[in-house]
Amino acid sequence: MSKSSTKTLKCSSAFTLIELLVSMTISLAVLAAVAKTFTVQTRQNGAEEQMAQMQQNVRGALDLMVREIQMAKYDPAGTAFPAGTYGVTYGASQLEVKSDVADGNGTISTATGSVEDIIYAFDSTNLYITRKLGSSGTADILADNVTSFTFAYYDGNGAAVTSAGNSGSIRKITITIAARTAKPDPGYTSNGGYRTYQVSADITPPNLAL
Repeated sequence: MSKSSTKTLKCSSAFTLIELLVSMTISLAVLAAVAKTFTVQTRQNGAEEQMAQMQQNVRGALDLMVREIQMAKYDPAGTAFPAGTYGVTYGASQLEVKSDVADGNGTISTATGSVEDIIYAFDSTNLYITRKLGSSGTADILADNVTSFTFAYYDGNGAAVTSAGNSGSIRKITITIAARTAKPDPGYTSNGGYRTYQVSADITPPNLAL
C-alpha cells in the first residue's frame, strides 16, 4: 500500500515590505512633481491674469482720455470760447479739457457732472488717475495701480507750452501712463515683484487750431 504525499504550495504574488517602500517612494516623488508643476502653472496663470488686467486698465483709461481730449474746444455755435478761454488749459498738476459737446448751446457748463468740463489728475499717494466732471464735481477713479501719469503741452511748432498764459497756443498734448500689477509676483525679482507697463499717446485736437 503506497503512502500518499501532500505538497505545500507557496504564494509568491504578495509584495514584500521593501517593494512596498520603493513603490510608495516613487509614488510620492511623482505626486511631488505633479504638485510642483500645478503650483508653477497656477502662479504663472495668476501673473498673466494680473498683467492682462493691468494693461486693460491702462488702455481703457487712455482710450477714454484720447476720445475726450480730441473733442477739446468743440464749439458748433462758435460762441463757447470767448477771448481768454481755451479748450485745453495748461496745468502742471491736472489736465483740463473743455468742449461744447453736451448741447452745443454756445456756452460751457462747468456744473457737477458736466462732460463739457473734464479734469484729469494723478493721486500719487493712492496710485490712481481721477476724472472729474465739472469744476465742482467729485473726482472718480479712472484707473488704479498707476505709478505715474504725466502730460505735456506743445504748440504748433513742437515747442513746449509751460504756462497757463500760453494755453491758447496749445496744439498737442502728450500723455504717458505707467502702471503696475495689483499684487507682487513672488517669482519676479525686479520692481519689488510688481510687473509694470507703460503706454503713451500724442493727441492733436483739430479744434485747437481754430
